[in-house]
Amino acid sequence: MRQEELTIRPQGKTEEYFINMGPQHPATHGVLRLLLTLDGEIVKKVDPDLGYIHRSIEKMTEHDTYRQIVHLTDRMDYLSAHINNEAVCLAVEKGLEIEVSDRVKVVRTIMAELTRLSSHMLWWGVTGMDTGALTTFMYAFRDREMINDIFEETCGARLTMNYFVPGGMMWDIHPNFQKRVKEFIAHFKTKLPEYDLLLSDNVIFRKRTEGIGFLTKEDAISFGVTGPGARASGVSCDIRKKQPYSAYDRVQFKEILGTVGDTFDRYRMRILEMWESMHIIEQLIDNIPEGEIQAKTNAVIKLPKGEFYQRVETARGELGVHIISDGKKSPYRMHFRSPGFANLSVIDHVARGWKVGDLVAIMATFDFVIPDIDR
Repeated sequence: MRQEELTIRPQGKTEEYFINMGPQHPATHGVLRLLLTLDGEIVKKVDPDLGYIHRSIEKMTEHDTYRQIVHLTDRMDYLSAHINNEAVCLAVEKGLEIEVSDRVKVVRTIMAELTRLSSHMLWWGVTGMDTGALTTFMYAFRDREMINDIFEETCGARLTMNYFVPGGMMWDIHPNFQKRVKEFIAHFKTKLPEYDLLLSDNVIFRKRTEGIGFLTKEDAISFGVTGPGARASGVSCDIRKKQPYSAYDRVQFKEILGTVGDTFDRYRMRILEMWESMHIIEQLIDNIPEGEIQAKTNAVIKLPKGEFYQRVETARGELGVHIISDGKKSPYRMHFRSPGFANLSVIDHVARGWKVGDLVAIMATFDFVIPDIDR
Protein backbone atom coordinates (compact mmCIF):
# COMPACT_ATOMS: atom_id res chain seq x y z
CA MET A 1 0.00 0.00 0.00
CA ARG A 2 1.38 3.43 -0.94
CA GLN A 3 2.21 5.85 1.87
CA GLU A 4 -0.35 8.43 0.72
CA GLU A 5 -3.13 5.82 1.00
CA LEU A 6 -2.44 5.21 4.67
CA THR A 7 -4.69 7.03 7.11
CA ILE A 8 -3.72 7.50 10.70
CA ARG A 9 -6.65 7.50 13.09
CA PRO A 10 -6.60 10.09 15.88
CA GLN A 11 -5.25 8.76 19.17
CA GLY A 12 -7.92 7.10 21.35
CA LYS A 13 -10.26 6.39 18.44
CA THR A 14 -11.31 2.80 17.73
CA GLU A 15 -12.94 1.07 14.80
CA GLU A 16 -15.94 -1.23 14.89
CA TYR A 17 -15.48 -4.71 13.52
CA PHE A 18 -17.57 -7.87 13.19
CA ILE A 19 -16.86 -11.41 14.36
CA ASN A 20 -18.80 -14.67 14.24
CA MET A 21 -19.46 -16.42 17.54
CA GLY A 22 -20.58 -19.85 16.34
CA PRO A 23 -22.38 -21.69 14.93
CA GLN A 24 -19.79 -24.12 16.30
CA HIS A 25 -18.73 -22.43 19.53
CA PRO A 26 -18.62 -23.94 23.04
CA ALA A 27 -20.30 -20.93 24.65
CA THR A 28 -23.36 -21.08 22.38
CA HIS A 29 -24.22 -24.59 23.66
CA GLY A 30 -25.27 -25.78 20.24
CA VAL A 31 -25.36 -24.60 16.66
CA LEU A 32 -26.25 -20.96 17.25
CA ARG A 33 -24.49 -18.23 15.29
CA LEU A 34 -24.12 -14.79 16.81
CA LEU A 35 -22.83 -11.97 14.63
CA LEU A 36 -21.14 -9.57 17.04
CA THR A 37 -20.43 -5.93 16.35
CA LEU A 38 -17.51 -4.99 18.57
CA ASP A 39 -15.60 -1.89 19.51
CA GLY A 40 -12.44 -3.44 20.86
CA GLU A 41 -13.82 -5.93 23.41
CA ILE A 42 -17.04 -3.97 23.95
CA VAL A 43 -20.21 -5.47 22.48
CA LYS A 44 -22.09 -2.92 20.39
CA LYS A 45 -24.66 -5.27 18.85
CA VAL A 46 -25.64 -8.95 18.86
CA ASP A 47 -27.46 -10.43 15.85
CA PRO A 48 -28.58 -14.05 16.43
CA ASP A 49 -28.67 -16.16 13.26
CA LEU A 50 -30.92 -19.20 13.68
CA GLY A 51 -31.79 -22.26 11.64
CA TYR A 52 -28.70 -24.47 11.86
CA ILE A 53 -30.63 -27.27 13.58
CA HIS A 54 -34.12 -26.50 12.31
CA ARG A 55 -36.07 -29.75 11.78
CA SER A 56 -39.51 -28.43 10.90
CA ILE A 57 -41.12 -30.09 13.92
CA GLU A 58 -44.27 -27.97 13.74
CA LYS A 59 -44.82 -28.97 10.11
CA MET A 60 -44.17 -32.62 10.92
CA THR A 61 -46.97 -32.57 13.49
CA GLU A 62 -49.49 -31.99 10.67
CA HIS A 63 -48.75 -35.50 9.35
CA ASP A 64 -48.47 -37.38 12.68
CA THR A 65 -51.10 -38.65 15.06
CA TYR A 66 -51.45 -37.07 18.49
CA ARG A 67 -49.66 -40.02 20.08
CA GLN A 68 -46.75 -39.72 17.64
CA ILE A 69 -46.41 -35.97 18.19
CA VAL A 70 -45.45 -36.41 21.84
CA HIS A 71 -42.04 -37.88 21.05
CA LEU A 72 -41.11 -34.93 18.82
CA THR A 73 -41.21 -32.53 21.77
CA ASP A 74 -38.46 -34.22 23.78
CA ARG A 75 -36.14 -33.36 20.87
CA MET A 76 -36.84 -29.64 21.33
CA ASP A 77 -35.60 -28.78 24.80
CA TYR A 78 -34.04 -32.17 25.38
CA LEU A 79 -33.20 -31.23 28.99
CA SER A 80 -36.92 -30.76 29.74
CA ALA A 81 -38.13 -33.85 27.89
CA HIS A 82 -40.67 -35.09 30.44
CA ILE A 83 -42.15 -31.61 30.84
CA ASN A 84 -42.42 -31.07 27.08
CA ASN A 85 -44.16 -34.44 26.69
CA GLU A 86 -46.54 -33.53 29.48
CA ALA A 87 -47.46 -30.24 27.80
CA VAL A 88 -48.69 -32.01 24.64
CA CYS A 89 -50.54 -34.65 26.68
CA LEU A 90 -52.30 -31.98 28.74
CA ALA A 91 -53.34 -30.10 25.58
CA VAL A 92 -54.74 -33.26 23.99
CA GLU A 93 -56.48 -34.26 27.23
CA LYS A 94 -58.04 -30.82 27.39
CA GLY A 95 -59.41 -31.29 23.88
CA LEU A 96 -60.76 -34.76 24.71
CA GLU A 97 -62.07 -33.57 28.10
CA ILE A 98 -60.22 -36.42 29.81
CA GLU A 99 -59.42 -36.32 33.52
CA VAL A 100 -56.39 -38.47 34.32
CA SER A 101 -56.08 -40.29 37.63
CA ASP A 102 -54.45 -38.75 40.70
CA ARG A 103 -51.69 -41.34 40.39
CA VAL A 104 -50.79 -40.06 36.94
CA LYS A 105 -50.88 -36.43 38.13
CA VAL A 106 -48.53 -37.10 41.03
CA VAL A 107 -46.06 -39.22 39.05
CA ARG A 108 -45.99 -36.63 36.26
CA THR A 109 -45.19 -33.90 38.80
CA ILE A 110 -42.40 -35.90 40.42
CA MET A 111 -40.91 -36.69 37.01
CA ALA A 112 -41.16 -33.03 36.00
CA GLU A 113 -39.30 -31.87 39.10
CA LEU A 114 -36.61 -34.53 38.68
CA THR A 115 -36.27 -33.25 35.11
CA ARG A 116 -35.94 -29.67 36.39
CA LEU A 117 -33.26 -30.75 38.85
CA SER A 118 -31.38 -32.69 36.18
CA SER A 119 -31.51 -29.71 33.82
CA HIS A 120 -30.40 -27.21 36.46
CA MET A 121 -27.50 -29.48 37.45
CA LEU A 122 -26.22 -29.65 33.90
CA TRP A 123 -26.72 -25.89 33.57
CA TRP A 124 -24.70 -25.30 36.74
CA GLY A 125 -21.87 -27.50 35.48
CA VAL A 126 -21.57 -25.81 32.10
CA THR A 127 -22.03 -22.32 33.56
CA GLY A 128 -18.96 -22.97 35.67
CA MET A 129 -17.08 -24.11 32.56
CA ASP A 130 -18.22 -21.04 30.61
CA THR A 131 -16.71 -18.81 33.29
CA GLY A 132 -13.52 -20.82 33.77
CA ALA A 133 -14.36 -23.28 36.57
CA LEU A 134 -13.93 -26.70 34.98
CA THR A 135 -14.49 -28.76 38.14
CA THR A 136 -18.20 -27.90 38.28
CA PHE A 137 -18.87 -30.10 35.26
CA MET A 138 -17.62 -33.19 37.10
CA TYR A 139 -19.62 -32.43 40.24
CA ALA A 140 -22.81 -31.81 38.27
CA PHE A 141 -22.57 -34.99 36.22
CA ARG A 142 -21.80 -37.07 39.31
CA ASP A 143 -25.09 -36.04 40.94
CA ARG A 144 -27.12 -35.95 37.73
CA GLU A 145 -26.31 -39.60 37.02
CA MET A 146 -28.55 -40.63 39.92
CA ILE A 147 -31.56 -39.01 38.23
CA ASN A 148 -30.66 -40.45 34.85
CA ASP A 149 -30.49 -43.92 36.40
CA ILE A 150 -33.99 -43.45 37.85
CA PHE A 151 -35.30 -42.35 34.45
CA GLU A 152 -33.63 -45.28 32.70
CA GLU A 153 -35.02 -47.81 35.14
CA THR A 154 -38.52 -46.34 34.97
CA CYS A 155 -38.97 -45.56 31.28
CA GLY A 156 -35.96 -46.99 29.46
CA ALA A 157 -34.32 -43.72 28.42
CA ARG A 158 -31.95 -41.24 30.04
CA LEU A 159 -32.39 -38.05 28.04
CA THR A 160 -35.11 -38.00 25.36
CA MET A 161 -37.90 -39.75 27.25
CA ASN A 162 -41.29 -40.66 25.86
CA TYR A 163 -42.98 -41.86 29.05
CA PHE A 164 -46.16 -39.78 29.08
CA VAL A 165 -49.00 -40.41 26.63
CA PRO A 166 -52.38 -38.71 26.16
CA GLY A 167 -54.50 -40.12 28.98
CA GLY A 168 -51.68 -41.09 31.33
CA MET A 169 -48.38 -42.95 31.23
CA MET A 170 -47.03 -45.77 29.09
CA TRP A 171 -46.54 -48.02 32.12
CA ASP A 172 -46.42 -47.81 35.89
CA ILE A 173 -43.43 -46.67 37.92
CA HIS A 174 -40.68 -49.17 38.72
CA PRO A 175 -40.90 -50.92 42.14
CA ASN A 176 -37.62 -49.20 43.10
CA PHE A 177 -38.83 -45.75 42.06
CA GLN A 178 -39.78 -44.30 45.45
CA LYS A 179 -36.74 -45.77 47.20
CA ARG A 180 -34.28 -44.43 44.64
CA VAL A 181 -35.89 -40.98 44.50
CA LYS A 182 -35.65 -40.65 48.29
CA GLU A 183 -32.03 -41.80 48.21
CA PHE A 184 -31.27 -39.15 45.60
CA ILE A 185 -32.95 -36.38 47.62
CA ALA A 186 -31.00 -37.34 50.74
CA HIS A 187 -27.77 -37.38 48.71
CA PHE A 188 -28.34 -34.10 46.87
CA LYS A 189 -29.28 -32.19 50.03
CA THR A 190 -25.71 -32.70 51.17
CA LYS A 191 -24.21 -31.86 47.77
CA LEU A 192 -26.10 -28.69 46.78
CA PRO A 193 -24.35 -26.66 49.53
CA GLU A 194 -21.08 -27.71 47.88
CA TYR A 195 -22.24 -25.97 44.71
CA ASP A 196 -22.36 -22.71 46.66
CA LEU A 197 -18.98 -23.37 48.23
CA LEU A 198 -17.36 -24.22 44.91
CA LEU A 199 -18.92 -21.61 42.61
CA SER A 200 -21.57 -19.34 44.12
CA ASP A 201 -19.18 -17.94 46.73
CA ASN A 202 -16.11 -17.99 44.49
CA VAL A 203 -14.69 -14.47 44.30
CA ILE A 204 -13.69 -14.80 40.63
CA PHE A 205 -17.14 -16.06 39.63
CA ARG A 206 -18.82 -13.26 41.59
CA LYS A 207 -16.71 -10.66 39.79
CA ARG A 208 -17.69 -12.25 36.46
CA THR A 209 -21.43 -12.12 37.23
CA GLU A 210 -22.35 -9.47 39.82
CA GLY A 211 -23.37 -6.14 38.34
CA ILE A 212 -23.17 -7.55 34.79
CA GLY A 213 -25.94 -7.81 32.18
CA PHE A 214 -28.87 -6.09 33.85
CA LEU A 215 -32.44 -6.85 32.75
CA THR A 216 -35.17 -4.70 34.26
CA LYS A 217 -38.59 -6.02 35.17
CA GLU A 218 -40.20 -3.82 32.52
CA ASP A 219 -37.84 -5.01 29.78
CA ALA A 220 -38.28 -8.66 30.75
CA ILE A 221 -42.04 -8.29 30.34
CA SER A 222 -41.66 -6.31 27.11
CA PHE A 223 -39.44 -8.97 25.50
CA GLY A 224 -41.59 -11.86 26.70
CA VAL A 225 -38.82 -13.39 28.81
CA THR A 226 -40.00 -16.19 31.12
CA GLY A 227 -38.50 -18.66 33.55
CA PRO A 228 -35.62 -17.96 35.96
CA GLY A 229 -34.34 -15.23 33.60
CA ALA A 230 -37.52 -13.22 34.15
CA ARG A 231 -37.99 -14.08 37.82
CA ALA A 232 -34.48 -12.76 38.54
CA SER A 233 -35.82 -9.37 37.43
CA GLY A 234 -38.82 -9.65 39.76
CA VAL A 235 -41.38 -10.92 37.22
CA SER A 236 -43.83 -13.36 38.82
CA CYS A 237 -44.39 -15.80 35.95
CA ASP A 238 -44.19 -19.37 37.28
CA ILE A 239 -46.94 -21.30 35.47
CA ARG A 240 -46.95 -23.87 38.28
CA LYS A 241 -48.26 -21.07 40.50
CA LYS A 242 -50.28 -19.04 38.00
CA GLN A 243 -52.16 -21.91 36.36
CA PRO A 244 -51.44 -25.08 38.35
CA TYR A 245 -51.56 -28.34 36.41
CA SER A 246 -51.02 -31.99 37.35
CA ALA A 247 -50.35 -32.08 41.13
CA TYR A 248 -48.96 -28.58 41.64
CA ASP A 249 -52.15 -27.46 43.33
CA ARG A 250 -51.57 -29.90 46.19
CA VAL A 251 -47.99 -28.96 47.13
CA GLN A 252 -46.41 -25.97 48.85
CA PHE A 253 -43.41 -24.24 47.29
CA LYS A 254 -42.03 -20.74 46.82
CA GLU A 255 -41.78 -18.84 43.58
CA ILE A 256 -38.23 -17.51 43.79
CA LEU A 257 -38.01 -13.85 42.75
CA GLY A 258 -34.95 -11.62 42.46
CA THR A 259 -34.56 -7.89 42.88
CA VAL A 260 -31.39 -7.02 40.97
CA GLY A 261 -31.82 -8.68 37.57
CA ASP A 262 -28.11 -9.07 36.86
CA THR A 263 -26.21 -12.16 35.74
CA PHE A 264 -25.59 -13.37 39.29
CA ASP A 265 -29.28 -13.00 40.18
CA ARG A 266 -30.21 -15.22 37.23
CA TYR A 267 -27.65 -17.74 38.46
CA ARG A 268 -29.00 -17.59 42.02
CA MET A 269 -32.57 -18.27 40.84
CA ARG A 270 -31.72 -21.78 39.64
CA ILE A 271 -29.76 -22.69 42.76
CA LEU A 272 -32.74 -21.73 44.92
CA GLU A 273 -35.19 -23.43 42.55
CA MET A 274 -33.36 -26.72 43.05
CA TRP A 275 -34.18 -26.56 46.76
CA GLU A 276 -37.84 -25.95 45.92
CA SER A 277 -37.94 -28.85 43.46
CA MET A 278 -36.65 -31.18 46.15
CA HIS A 279 -39.29 -29.81 48.54
CA ILE A 280 -42.04 -30.55 46.00
CA ILE A 281 -40.82 -34.11 45.48
CA GLU A 282 -40.59 -34.74 49.23
CA GLN A 283 -44.26 -33.81 49.64
CA LEU A 284 -45.34 -36.29 46.96
CA ILE A 285 -42.99 -39.24 46.96
CA ASP A 286 -44.55 -41.02 49.98
CA ASN A 287 -48.08 -40.08 48.93
CA ILE A 288 -48.43 -41.51 45.43
CA PRO A 289 -52.10 -42.58 45.26
CA GLU A 290 -53.31 -45.81 43.74
CA GLY A 291 -55.18 -45.64 40.47
CA GLU A 292 -55.17 -46.29 36.77
CA ILE A 293 -52.09 -45.30 34.80
CA GLN A 294 -54.05 -44.67 31.59
CA ALA A 295 -57.52 -43.32 30.91
CA LYS A 296 -59.48 -45.03 28.17
CA THR A 297 -58.93 -43.44 24.77
CA ASN A 298 -59.49 -44.57 21.22
CA ALA A 299 -56.56 -46.20 19.44
CA VAL A 300 -56.65 -43.29 16.98
CA ILE A 301 -57.23 -40.00 18.78
CA LYS A 302 -59.25 -37.32 17.03
CA LEU A 303 -59.76 -33.99 18.75
CA PRO A 304 -63.01 -32.11 18.13
CA LYS A 305 -62.83 -29.09 15.87
CA GLY A 306 -61.47 -26.05 17.65
CA GLU A 307 -58.39 -24.55 19.26
CA PHE A 308 -56.72 -25.83 22.40
CA TYR A 309 -53.87 -24.26 24.35
CA GLN A 310 -51.81 -25.51 27.26
CA ARG A 311 -48.79 -23.99 28.94
CA VAL A 312 -46.33 -25.50 31.40
CA GLU A 313 -43.22 -24.38 33.27
CA THR A 314 -40.10 -26.01 31.84
CA ALA A 315 -36.61 -25.62 33.26
CA ARG A 316 -36.13 -22.59 30.97
CA GLY A 317 -39.55 -20.95 31.21
CA GLU A 318 -43.00 -21.07 29.68
CA LEU A 319 -43.72 -23.63 27.00
CA GLY A 320 -47.04 -23.16 25.23
CA VAL A 321 -48.72 -25.78 23.02
CA HIS A 322 -51.34 -24.44 20.60
CA ILE A 323 -53.39 -27.00 18.66
CA ILE A 324 -55.83 -26.12 15.87
CA SER A 325 -57.95 -29.18 15.13
CA ASP A 326 -60.21 -29.84 12.15
CA GLY A 327 -61.51 -33.06 13.69
CA LYS A 328 -59.02 -35.39 12.01
CA LYS A 329 -56.36 -37.68 13.48
CA SER A 330 -53.63 -35.08 12.90
CA PRO A 331 -53.81 -31.40 13.85
CA TYR A 332 -54.56 -28.88 11.13
CA ARG A 333 -51.87 -26.67 12.67
CA MET A 334 -49.69 -26.89 15.75
CA HIS A 335 -47.45 -24.26 17.27
CA PHE A 336 -45.01 -24.39 20.18
CA ARG A 337 -44.31 -21.23 22.12
CA SER A 338 -40.82 -22.18 23.29
CA PRO A 339 -39.16 -20.27 26.15
CA GLY A 340 -35.72 -20.19 24.51
CA PHE A 341 -36.88 -18.28 21.44
CA ALA A 342 -38.34 -15.40 23.45
CA ASN A 343 -35.44 -15.40 25.91
CA LEU A 344 -32.88 -15.19 23.09
CA SER A 345 -34.55 -12.04 21.77
CA VAL A 346 -33.31 -10.07 24.79
CA ILE A 347 -29.61 -10.91 24.40
CA ASP A 348 -28.80 -7.92 22.19
CA HIS A 349 -30.49 -5.58 24.68
CA VAL A 350 -28.77 -7.07 27.74
CA ALA A 351 -25.27 -7.53 26.26
CA ARG A 352 -24.74 -4.09 24.71
CA GLY A 353 -21.98 -2.16 26.44
CA TRP A 354 -20.44 -5.22 28.11
CA LYS A 355 -17.36 -7.17 27.04
CA VAL A 356 -17.27 -10.39 25.01
CA GLY A 357 -16.38 -12.36 28.14
CA ASP A 358 -19.42 -10.86 29.86
CA LEU A 359 -21.60 -11.97 26.93
CA VAL A 360 -20.54 -15.57 27.57
CA ALA A 361 -21.59 -15.31 31.23
CA ILE A 362 -24.86 -13.57 30.30
CA MET A 363 -25.76 -16.30 27.82
CA ALA A 364 -24.95 -19.00 30.37
CA THR A 365 -27.45 -17.63 32.87
CA PHE A 366 -30.25 -17.52 30.29
CA ASP A 367 -29.58 -21.24 29.74
CA PHE A 368 -30.27 -21.64 26.02
CA VAL A 369 -30.92 -25.07 24.51
CA ILE A 370 -30.75 -24.42 20.79
CA PRO A 371 -33.14 -27.13 19.48
CA ASP A 372 -35.80 -25.46 21.67
CA ILE A 373 -35.24 -22.28 19.60
CA ASP A 374 -34.78 -23.97 16.20
CA ARG A 375 -37.98 -26.00 15.99
